[in-house]
Amino acid sequence: MTFPERRLRRLRRTPGLRRAFTETRLSPSDLIAPLFLKEGISDPVPISSMPGQQQHTLESLVKDAREVAERGVAGVVLFGIPAHKDATGSEASSAQGIVQRGLAALKDELGDGFVVIADLCLCEYTDHGHCGIIENGDVANDRTLEAYRRIAVSQARAGADIVAPSGMMDGQVVAIRQALDSEGLGETAILAYATKYASSFYGPFREAAEGAPQFGDRRSYQQDPANVEESLREVAEDIEEGADAVMVKPAIAYLDVVRAVKETFGYPTAAYNVSGEYSMLMAAAERGWLDERQATLETLTSIRRAGADLVISYHAKKAAEWLA
Repeated sequence: MTFPERRLRRLRRTPGLRRAFTETRLSPSDLIAPLFLKEGISDPVPISSMPGQQQHTLESLVKDAREVAERGVAGVVLFGIPAHKDATGSEASSAQGIVQRGLAALKDELGDGFVVIADLCLCEYTDHGHCGIIENGDVANDRTLEAYRRIAVSQARAGADIVAPSGMMDGQVVAIRQALDSEGLGETAILAYATKYASSFYGPFREAAEGAPQFGDRRSYQQDPANVEESLREVAEDIEEGADAVMVKPAIAYLDVVRAVKETFGYPTAAYNVSGEYSMLMAAAERGWLDERQATLETLTSIRRAGADLVISYHAKKAAEWLA
């Protein structure tokens, strides 16, 4: 009988061998936890479409973030839900806005050893739910940039280590960089949502952040899911404009984009494991169709394997506990 000369199974034979030859490693410090802070509530509010997630009060936000930090997660990205919304999202740049208070509380509690990222957008703050200021039925790019500049400065002054513009406006990174630098906030980093697709996987987030568009959709500023070369152009622009890191959103359905971005630019790259991806896994786990722990760690590892340096995931806290 002829035997194969190379037996690849030898290095899979025991748990120790498999660990020794693992190519991609996942650790809590690779993860960022998204958190929602809502103004005007006295107790946390469960998010029905995202089991295990909630809209926080200021007190519960700090408590949850402390637990996340204790598990070794790198940081959080904070989304704010104001009590008052208007056509221009004016609360987004208020020094006393809900997200500014949250940023300050997180930095006071957790200090510089924990990364606090502020999502920078208008969809949670506008009464129409779009990511910018509306003119003639569409988002006005340059007027929106002026709002983004004000928001970035306000968030940085409140304590954000990183601001993360997610509106996909042309020129948003350079506008924000110039605003921060001109106000003496040049140490604040920018994580650009450089490639953000018009995805069906955002549905549960719209309940969580209460920012669903009241008319139309976001396809005039978010990307076509069929395109990847366009993403590379977007990333190149954001890097040229001064982004310190770039993001691909969503993650699971766009692992090829994550890989293309990392291989093309070799730049710090994050991927957002979005609400719909989380909710699908949780729904299957609740029905006993998947093992939540195994499926979650496999999913997060696949995002890292594709090239992401950081993974933003609603499973960050649980995953960190499992990894420990």
